[in-house]
Amino acid sequence: MNAFIAMTAAFFVSAFLTSVLIPHLRRLKFGQQERAEGLKSHLKKAGTPTMGGLAFIPAAVLCALPFALNETANFPVIMTMAGFGVIGFLDDYMKVVRKNTKGLSPALKMVGQFVVSSGLLLYILSQPDATSLIIPFTGGKELDINWLYIPFFYIFVLGTDNGVNFTDGVDGLCTSVTGVVAAFFIAAAIMAGNGMESVSGAVLGALLGYLLFNLHPASVFMGDTGSLALGGYVAAISACMRMPLFIIIVGFIYLAEMLSVMIQVAYFKKTGGKRIFRMAPIHHHFEMGGWSETQVVGRFTAVTVILCGVGLLAL
Repeated sequence: MNAFIAMTAAFFVSAFLTSVLIPHLRRLKFGQQERAEGLKSHLKKAGTPTMGGLAFIPAAVLCALPFALNETANFPVIMTMAGFGVIGFLDDYMKVVRKNTKGLSPALKMVGQFVVSSGLLLYILSQPDATSLIIPFTGGKELDINWLYIPFFYIFVLGTDNGVNFTDGVDGLCTSVTGVVAAFFIAAAIMAGNGMESVSGAVLGALLGYLLFNLHPASVFMGDTGSLALGGYVAAISACMRMPLFIIIVGFIYLAEMLSVMIQVAYFKKTGGKRIFRMAPIHHHFEMGGWSETQVVGRFTAVTVILCGVGLLAL
């Protein structure tokens, strides 16, 4: 019931805030900048308002907080999501307002992500069985990795956050995929009885409200403000529920997006300019192969729905 209430409230708050935000972003000329070397079909998106995360992230946070008063385990997830959202906002601000196409320097962005991740780590290490991970398809058995948990944690959180960030690039893609993942964590939290379904309900509702304006052709893009915050949510909720290994299943799209970029860059450097994919991240590879944006979103979301079903079976 808490998840449903949080989802419903977040949906309406997000839809309202997004509708109010879009004309302000247009007035301030906070528009998307498209690279000339990118997909030609995306050049027409230049000038579309960005930083839409400023609408749906506050909606999710505000609608999740009342339930966190009774279930404090939701607080670290909310704070991590908000923290990564602030980093994304600063990156967007540099790109959109200061007209610095590179945004925050990679070093500054990494430092910010490390600081926010460390706050989440301190909370997790204060909990019982902090270094244990639930193993999929074992009926709930756990593996205690002891001191290895700390390096594993940073690799997992930063990798997940950036994987979600790479998924943003096609109208409605990151929104739809992450909405399905949030629905998975609602079900997983209810099954576990840990009271953490409300924060995922708020995220799902906020994404659905935002999706009204983000479907192709999108009226607004989430920017790094939204995508980094969503990455923080996915990483935090799975870490707090001791389910990082499940992200390999339910977050397969995030993993594929991130690996496609890593493989493309490494192969390009090693071969002196050759490419494995037509373009990375991998959703652009399929676009260049003839898939429309709606086909990419529909198929990637369908894959996520199926894999989230597998994830529930793996519990």
